[in-house]
Amino acid sequence: MPTSVAIISAVVAGYLLGSVTVARRVARRHGGADLRTVGDLNPGYWNAREQLGRRAALPVFAVDTGKGTLAAGLGWLLADTGQWWLPYLAGGAAMVGHAWPLFAGFRGGRSVLTFVGAGLVFAPLPASVAVGLFALIWAGSRNFGWGARFGVAAFPVCQIIVEGPNRTALTGCLMTLIGLRFLQAQSGDVPRA
Repeated sequence: MPTSVAIISAVVAGYLLGSVTVARRVARRHGGADLRTVGDLNPGYWNAREQLGRRAALPVFAVDTGKGTLAAGLGWLLADTGQWWLPYLAGGAAMVGHAWPLFAGFRGGRSVLTFVGAGLVFAPLPASVAVGLFALIWAGSRNFGWGARFGVAAFPVCQIIVEGPNRTALTGCLMTLIGLRFLQAQSGDVPRA
């Protein structure tokens, strides 16, 4: 497949996968309000867990992670020799789709789990170490938030040791999108429904 077709296919498919908004459906099914209007205003797992409970929020966790995994996996399948960056591009497109979803009025989440899912494809060893650290911290502290913060912070550190600076720089670009979404939420730039 020509490079331009592979890139366009990966980006479009990644964005459309990212635009799938399961959190709204889950909240509606459980009689909850639109997650963009309650809690931290984020239609993602963390807010779903806080508003609906852990069990009800599990589909949000699975789908939001799966969006990144599927998008980056498609990028990997479409990549020619030497195009190690295409899974990053497809995973990043899924993150953009999650943050600004076509199917939800361009008002989405922060893309953390979509990033994690993509990371499991484009950097499986560092991502696995980060997920393991997350699980240890969460189990030891009984605090999901602390586990998540340690896992996310550990990912690029592990990646630079294992894979070097080029891939880690692309990971940093994707993490910057997450940071931008958190800044928007704190500044009030994330519109309410």
